[in-house]
Amino acid sequence: MSYDEEYNLWKSNPSEYWEKKAHNIIWNKKWTKVLDESSSPFWSWFPEAELNTCYNCLDFHINNGKGNKLALVYDSPITGQKKSYTYSDLLNKTAKIAGGLKSFNVKKGDRVLIYMPMIPEAVASMLACARLGAVHVIVFGGFAPNELATRIDDSKPKVIIAGSCGIEPGKIIEYKPMLDKALEIATHKVQTCFIYQREMMHADLKKGRDYDLEKIIDQSNAAPPVAVKSTDPLYILYTSGTTGDPKGMV
Repeated sequence: MSYDEEYNLWKSNPSEYWEKKAHNIIWNKKWTKVLDESSSPFWSWFPEAELNTCYNCLDFHINNGKGNKLALVYDSPITGQKKSYTYSDLLNKTAKIAGGLKSFNVKKGDRVLIYMPMIPEAVASMLACARLGAVHVIVFGGFAPNELATRIDDSKPKVIIAGSCGIEPGKIIEYKPMLDKALEIATHKVQTCFIYQREMMHADLKKGRDYDLEKIIDQSNAAPPVAVKSTDPLYILYTSGTTGDPKGMV
């Protein structure tokens, strides 16, 4: 089907179009109505329906015999590292991170801020939040402390997952000192941080607050997926803040 044909199908009957698409997703609880227009213009899609995004991204494919198929390929031109993850590999890492978050009382609706470079652990952390029904908040890795603190105060995360550093051509950017400073500046006080120690630089961990992410993965039990409403938030992504305070898009 061409793009124009797809577009015209959607335009002619949006509710019917999206209902057909929704049948491609695994739902914990099916909808009774596709589109609720009773509070127009604040419409609600698939009200009362429940699902889990992480389950649809990972478990679904494993349950359909694709556990050994590639789900994620990491190829860094900066470090020269190449890593491949099957659906089973990625689910194992994701479910263990989710288990670690759960052990620190992260639950449905809680925010988890992710301050990491573009590495596989960032992907697994996002999926881990979705697995618990928690809301992940991605912040650009390497943001200055003031910018990071602003987003901490706005989103009020229960846990922060961060990398020890980022890498740019010819230099290493230390993330942990910027995170520490942001936590000093922020009014909202975060009690728990998971730190992924990258091999090119290990960060100092503050006792009682900071925990090695790899150890969390090794020691945690895999967490099962939690069903959430179709209208529940999945993530918050902030605008750049160049024209004022950054705005969180849900």
